[in-house]
Amino acid sequence: MTDIVPIRRALISLSDKAGLDALAAGLARAGVELVSTGGTAAKLRELGHDVRDISDLTGFPEMMDGRVKTLHPKVHGGLLAVRDNAAHVQAMEAHGIGAIDLVVVNLYPFEATVARGAAREDIIENIDIGGPSMVRSAAKNHEFVAIVTDPADYGGLLEQLADKGGTDLALRRKLAAKAYARTAAYDSMIASWFAFADQGLSYPEGRFIVGKKAQELRYGENPHQQASLYLPMGPSTPGVAQARQVQGKELSYNNLNDANAALELAAEFRDGAPTVVIVKHANPCGVASADSLLEAWNQALACDSVSAFGGIVAVNGKLDGPTAEAICAIFTEVVVAPDADEAAIAAFSRKKNLRLLLTGELPDPARGGQTVAVIAGGLLFQDRDNGMLTRDMLKVVTKRAPTDRELKDCLFAWTVAKHVKSNAIVYARDGATAGIGAGQMNRRDSARIAAIKAREAAETHGWEEPRTVGSAVASDAFFPFADGLLAAVEAGATAVIQPGGSIRDEEVIAAADEAGLAMVFTGMRHFRH
Repeated sequence: MTDIVPIRRALISLSDKAGLDALAAGLARAGVELVSTGGTAAKLRELGHDVRDISDLTGFPEMMDGRVKTLHPKVHGGLLAVRDNAAHVQAMEAHGIGAIDLVVVNLYPFEATVARGAAREDIIENIDIGGPSMVRSAAKNHEFVAIVTDPADYGGLLEQLADKGGTDLALRRKLAAKAYARTAAYDSMIASWFAFADQGLSYPEGRFIVGKKAQELRYGENPHQQASLYLPMGPSTPGVAQARQVQGKELSYNNLNDANAALELAAEFRDGAPTVVIVKHANPCGVASADSLLEAWNQALACDSVSAFGGIVAVNGKLDGPTAEAICAIFTEVVVAPDADEAAIAAFSRKKNLRLLLTGELPDPARGGQTVAVIAGGLLFQDRDNGMLTRDMLKVVTKRAPTDRELKDCLFAWTVAKHVKSNAIVYARDGATAGIGAGQMNRRDSARIAAIKAREAAETHGWEEPRTVGSAVASDAFFPFADGLLAAVEAGATAVIQPGGSIRDEEVIAAADEAGLAMVFTGMRHFRH
């Protein structure tokens, strides 16, 4: 018994008519009757094909500005009828319903209409009704009907038609699955637009995450885990996922995750001086701003050259040859930049495994939006941490106010700390990180680890003293006890920036005053897990 279903009649209704000429020609060669609607029918005639109008099939004209044309029993009966069910066949004969063996539909461009900022009435008019209805009917009855919703599938359909005289069940099942994924995504984007854009809700009753697979990755965080990269099908911020890979090996899950962490931090400085960010396991291990990217690279690398080995580098400007040459001097997994000049690309080309990603632009660190985390049995949504800090938002709480240099270093360290896993402590001096303590279970240990790294850097580079001496130190959350602050004092810090808000703030302020520190409160926390 064969599962091949011949195609005798096809219903074609397309918003995007790309590939229609080849599709129609292939169907015509196979003697398939073409039934179509409105603009698609006109295009088929323009291409020289015989086509039957949908109104001729249904006996009803298209009406209400095209809103009603395919919602008819002679269309959906022809799609939904089970061909080997005697009662269905009898009903078809009784009501003059002919079978439709193939549906080729793509939907009104709702997403594109929203993306171009169209008026509400235009957006509503671009909500397709008849198209999804036909798609769902054809997909449900895939035992007998083939449904094509993606022009990329035209070739495979025509090849099977030419080779087998029809479609086999495996193809119809594959196309049906793809069709339901398409209508699900389409409806979810409509629901999301109504909730967020039209109704102004931030956390509606229903949430939908819709993506299209862009790349199957070798594995996830570990080799025993599978992974893939998906791109959002609705409006989104361009970033690492959309970057152009100029060269290098295939990107891994960890590469993408770390590159995103590096890019997001580099974007914090997109309107500032040339800045280099080095990331390892999603944590910054060196960040610096300077007069040139080369100088910034040298300063960032000096913070923790051990951790930088095998790391991810992101910059906030166009990469130049000298900086690229310097980056190539150590093993680097990925380099992310808005752009790169020819000399930089040539330098990287000598490191064939190094991945170079060019994003074209940097994401806006102040943008809105939400993040999602998967927990057992649920999803956690929250607003993005887009909290920004300016000098006038700071509150001096110690007897001594910070100097202008200390204030600059405080703000620099605070920006970096926002992107370090909690508990986070960041020492910075003269626009460069001096030591970073990440992910410890208590703040004191983070402060000590950062100081240890700074001492090791001094030994490595032959400095007279660690760069934590005379530095500013940032804490992503308040110091619950004075011990974390005292660890920073031991490291040589002279200024502190922290949220404040502990019940022991007075104790911590007193310790800062006793040590001669300047301390400012931000009133804003930056936990990161």
